[in-house]
Amino acid sequence: MRTVRPLPEYLVRRYHGWKATTYQDNAAWFRRLAEGGQHPRAMVIACCDSRVYVTGIFGGDQGEFFIHRNIANLVPPFTDDENHHGTSATIEYAVRTLKVAHIIVLGHSGCGGVQGCYDMSLGQAPDLEQSTSFVGRWMDILTPAYADLPPGDRDTRLRAFEKAAVVASLNNLMTFPFVREAVEGGRMTLHGLWNDIGEGGLEFWDEERRVFLPV
Repeated sequence: MRTVRPLPEYLVRRYHGWKATTYQDNAAWFRRLAEGGQHPRAMVIACCDSRVYVTGIFGGDQGEFFIHRNIANLVPPFTDDENHHGTSATIEYAVRTLKVAHIIVLGHSGCGGVQGCYDMSLGQAPDLEQSTSFVGRWMDILTPAYADLPPGDRDTRLRAFEKAAVVASLNNLMTFPFVREAVEGGRMTLHGLWNDIGEGGLEFWDEERRVFLPV
């Protein structure tokens, strides 16, 4: 049985449309990007959720952002074991090789990963609690924050949990020695954002006041 097949026809049509319009109109720019290498100013750590439009929110051009996406935009704490660490490797490359000036953690409303972690914390997600669940074990990064959620209905607590995921990732970023060195040396800054997909809102984490505020 064939497991890998040609692209669906609708994607082929879209590619040819892009090549004939967007690429053709900007061919010199694309060649410049290819020949000159990438020099992004900022790294964005965002959720895999297909509704999170990272470049669209900021009107970003190609080559402007170094983007890493994973379930629930989480950053694990630093560890120096010899296992595979995709998110940590991306952060290392952004800081040490690309020398980005900013790292932005971008959370969002209606995050399925956060909802799964919330239900798992209540003992209502048996599939995620299995040791073989990649999603469940990944969301263990966020589980400790459940104990600090404010009282309220499910929607209120989920929104707070989504924002807690951003804060947890910011805290974990500072456990990486090369991140801490760059931040304390004034060569890089960290930023936490939360995007309300339905309303188009954007909030930032104010570390001094310990609250998210509208941008």
